[in-house]
Amino acid sequence: MQQQSYSWVPLFPERASSFAWEVDALYFYLVAISVFFTVLIVATIFYFAIRYREKEKFKSGAEIHGSLLLETTWTAIPFVIAMTIFLGGAIVYYNQYRPPKDAMEIYVVGKQWMWKMQHPTGQREINELHVPVNTKIKLIMTTEDVLHDFYIPAFRTKADVVPGRYTTLWFEATKPGKYHLYCAEYCGLNHSGMGGWIYVMEKEDYERWLAGNVSNQTPAEAGKELFEAKLGCASCHQQNDQGRGPTLVGLFGKEVKLANGQKVIANEEYIRNSILNPQGQIVEGYQPIMPTFKGQVTEEQLVALVAYIKSLGTQPQSNTMTASN
Repeated sequence: MQQQSYSWVPLFPERASSFAWEVDALYFYLVAISVFFTVLIVATIFYFAIRYREKEKFKSGAEIHGSLLLETTWTAIPFVIAMTIFLGGAIVYYNQYRPPKDAMEIYVVGKQWMWKMQHPTGQREINELHVPVNTKIKLIMTTEDVLHDFYIPAFRTKADVVPGRYTTLWFEATKPGKYHLYCAEYCGLNHSGMGGWIYVMEKEDYERWLAGNVSNQTPAEAGKELFEAKLGCASCHQQNDQGRGPTLVGLFGKEVKLANGQKVIANEEYIRNSILNPQGQIVEGYQPIMPTFKGQVTEEQLVALVAYIKSLGTQPQSNTMTASN
């Protein structure tokens, strides 16, 4: 759909993502309904105040009988309006919060008071994010300290970044340019300074930017180093499934049966919880011998470990967004 800006509306942000028009359409629909009924109700109040004003002291009013047609009308109209608002909101929510499977994944870690991003090829940025135009981007986000909120007004999208878990957000920018990034959740004394910029570039320019910002390690490579050398995870989680812990090859996206009989999907949240709270998710057939790594690894190291485990192979994922302990 043709994108356009709202420079004629003071303080209204530019529209620059594939689903921004849906958000705007719902917003203006709600505004139109509010304005229409506000004017109608105020006008009706004035009309009734004049039309039925007291003309004769102690005069009895005319007897009024119920009207089935009138009652049906004032029931049906609000019902239709409420259903259109519900359906519009459901469509917008469904499109915004179901990341496409073919999206490019970028990891985001919030911290008082900055945003740290890492590209799948390893490039790191702080308070800036470079992305190619007309490309689906999925952000996998967490925070090192308090609650934050990743908000890009021009893309009409935002999501809370919650301590102790992963949240996702996706967008497809449709116009090259420089767009504001904000934290939309009060997070401390310097909350107002926790902002940045999203740079949307032509794909050729983005490739040149990547080439000029060469990284030593991708997230998966950093995770492999942690897994095999620094943390010693490979001694238990062997590829041949003969270790003291289950193999992680092909784990991501797979349904896992726990010792308590519960079945969960091995997504990012499940992997993270298994590292920090392994006793809460014992896989069926294995003993609760894995120690917790809580306090031993940073959020960025957790991101690297998750990226490495995902790189070992995937299974088709269900619609389940998170796994329960």
